[in-house]
Amino acid sequence: MFSYFDHLACSACDATYAPTTLLNLCTCGAPVLARYQLDDAAEALDRTTLKGNTLWRYHAMLPVQSPAGIVSLGEGMTPLLRAERLGRSLGLSHLYIKDESLNPTGSFKARGLALAIARAAELGVTRVAVPSAGNAGGATAAYAARAGLESYVFMPRDVPRAFVVECQINGAHVELVDGLITDAGRRVAAGREEYGWFDLSTLKEPYRVEGKKTMGYELAEQFDWELPNVILYPTGGGTGLIGMWKSFDEMEALGWIDSHRPRMVSIQAEGCAPIVRAFHSGATKAEPWENATTMAAGLRVPSAVGDALMLRALRDSEGTAVAVSEEEILWGVKAIGQSEGLFVCPEGGAALAGLRRLVEQGWIDREERVVLFNTGSGLKYLDTFPSTLG
Repeated sequence: MFSYFDHLACSACDATYAPTTLLNLCTCGAPVLARYQLDDAAEALDRTTLKGNTLWRYHAMLPVQSPAGIVSLGEGMTPLLRAERLGRSLGLSHLYIKDESLNPTGSFKARGLALAIARAAELGVTRVAVPSAGNAGGATAAYAARAGLESYVFMPRDVPRAFVVECQINGAHVELVDGLITDAGRRVAAGREEYGWFDLSTLKEPYRVEGKKTMGYELAEQFDWELPNVILYPTGGGTGLIGMWKSFDEMEALGWIDSHRPRMVSIQAEGCAPIVRAFHSGATKAEPWENATTMAAGLRVPSAVGDALMLRALRDSEGTAVAVSEEEILWGVKAIGQSEGLFVCPEGGAALAGLRRLVEQGWIDREERVVLFNTGSGLKYLDTFPSTLG
């Protein structure tokens, strides 16, 4: 079988939906997730026979129903780089960077939008819309163009100019909104009936998370099917964190990995840290963050639809959540560049700053295998960085 996709299931209640249902949220308001025929897949699939150099090598555990439905620009299978010099500076023996900036649109958003656009097209959608802090908009525009769909992107007015130009070059209808990504999201929701677009907002449809979960499959494969001890992930909407946690359960059910799980760490900015605040207060949902501000545009998400799923993954993994300052974010970008030659996005710099904090606190042991995610290219943020970096 090309895909073992079976049905959709609500993440909060007992509701299920047919795989052909075009759906945003469950009727209860919670995110809906794709489920697979895992028993049949376990009997049929062999991890040693995976083929191809993109995330579509895992097509059997993705929701697109046939090869004709694939929409691809070559996304996935990004480098997992051993960061020896950076690791030594922190006192770590086994530090790795998963560099998502080498995806076709320059960030990890290519994964989620490749799947969301492909599946939307497969279900007959012709027009899509998305609120974005930048990278999701660029990926939406690119994959919609690739699939022949019309795209509408709504972004805060102060996003770096590179994101706006990227969307426009790829044919998207771009509208800049006063406020934050949540305000852009309200604009998408308000126009859904009038303009007939399908809403691709983070976790308001089931398939972006399926693309993001392939980061977990790749980590397992790149480590010869043995997961690391710790994963540090810069968290805005949190789709990647939720997706990777989902992938680990799927791979165990397939017999591809054992029951070991990494400790998952959510990294946010001090100016917008709803998940960090909720995690340390013991809450099961995150209250919206007032007056959110940070140079890391992807972290400026004051209210995430997947908050409960993120908090559950952090606690189930015995992980934690860390908020870092703007000064620490900039330090992290420079430290990665000067140690490893990677020009990472501010979100990647935040992940390193959070790692340094946890090492200093003794939460991470020197001999543990640690993976830090860089979610995008620093080149898109040139007008965000100070004019003099020193």
